[in-house]
Amino acid sequence: MFQTEYAQRVFDALESRSSHEPEFLQAVREVLLSIEPVLTKHPEIERNAILERIIEPDRQIKFRVSWVDDAGKVQVNRGYRFEFNSAIGPYKGGLRFHSSVNASILKFLGFEQVFKNSLTGLWMGGGKGGSDFDPHGRSEAEVMRFCQAFMTELYRHIGPDTDVPAGDIGVGGREVAYLFGQYRRLTNQFNGVITGKGLAFGGSLVRTEATGYGLCYYTQEVLRLAMNDSFDGKTVAVSGSGNVAIFAAEKASQLGGKVVTMSDSSGYIHDPDGIDLNLIKEIKLNRRARIAEYIASRPSASFVEGHKVWEVKCDIALPCATQNEIDQADATMLIAAGCKIVAEGANMPTTPEAIDALRAAEVVFCPGKASNAGGVAVSGLEMAQDSARLAWTFDEVDAKLQTIMKNIVASTIAASNRYGLGNDLFLGANIAGFERVVEAMLAQGVI
Repeated sequence: MFQTEYAQRVFDALESRSSHEPEFLQAVREVLLSIEPVLTKHPEIERNAILERIIEPDRQIKFRVSWVDDAGKVQVNRGYRFEFNSAIGPYKGGLRFHSSVNASILKFLGFEQVFKNSLTGLWMGGGKGGSDFDPHGRSEAEVMRFCQAFMTELYRHIGPDTDVPAGDIGVGGREVAYLFGQYRRLTNQFNGVITGKGLAFGGSLVRTEATGYGLCYYTQEVLRLAMNDSFDGKTVAVSGSGNVAIFAAEKASQLGGKVVTMSDSSGYIHDPDGIDLNLIKEIKLNRRARIAEYIASRPSASFVEGHKVWEVKCDIALPCATQNEIDQADATMLIAAGCKIVAEGANMPTTPEAIDALRAAEVVFCPGKASNAGGVAVSGLEMAQDSARLAWTFDEVDAKLQTIMKNIVASTIAASNRYGLGNDLFLGANIAGFERVVEAMLAQGVI
């Protein structure tokens, strides 16, 4: 599997003790395979056991969350926080509330977050957390009580210079506000301990749009540098219908693309005339309803139940739903349909086999740790605003986001070329993110 004995040995040892964590193993395998040229050139990495240290969280926190539902019944959920690496800054990463949450998923997300945060050029380490609580179908009062119970344990492990959580799947502005309110109550402090806050209490403009907008800024820069092209006139397939998908579709449309698909867990809509984003926002953001309702107002559209969007012909694919949503069969359909570029808006939405197929077919592949870093980049900018007690304008934050995403493309290509790999965005992203963390770890000694 691996070309270097060191990477193979480290992965084999991890696999033997983490065989029950497939998502985490998948993420580690991808990074270790990508950075083998760095390992060959820099023997000090093995001498200092960097791989062994970087694949293990600094801290794994697991706790019980007990709360009372509207019927007066006591409910019990599991809470987690994985603090992976703080060599370049405080732990930073989202909280996910969903029934699928488990240690493997959060460890893969936390591990990926280390390199994603590194690529932004900001001072942020990597972490991730969450719970198997699902806010869907719960009343406002139940969501509030759960968030307060969750923060009652978590607060002792976080802080603006220690660990700064944010939102993720199931944790939007409502949940962040309840979490922050409870933190403030428990600590008697008002600080930047959590990002994604409301604008009235320390939040940042562009944070809601950041991941989707950043994805398109990154993709636009790749199109320009690698293909002398742009979104203009391109057919775009977007999966998902949450914040990332909606604002990726919005920015892709603003840049001249025509977005023709969006989806949720029930299926996807196809609108050959172009998705009506105002209608999508009303259905998904305001009413939190099923995407199938779209076709009642758009006779040009169709709803396909139980299928994924990748069977629709497109020039650009933006997977923005969940992990492993593009498998090898989907990749084969995208290749056959002439898709030119796949840029990940979700975390690890493409399986290893699909990535191999896309790259072998010379489809430009943009890995999520680079292409979807816009969300955490603006979280970092929110941290800066909180520290300075300042509020930047929308245009100021948006301009900084564009610069960060362009710089990620440039640093990725530069890292790839340093090792004779050409303009390989996939390998370059892992290498560039890894190198910055390694430099900090080596400088700080064995800790």
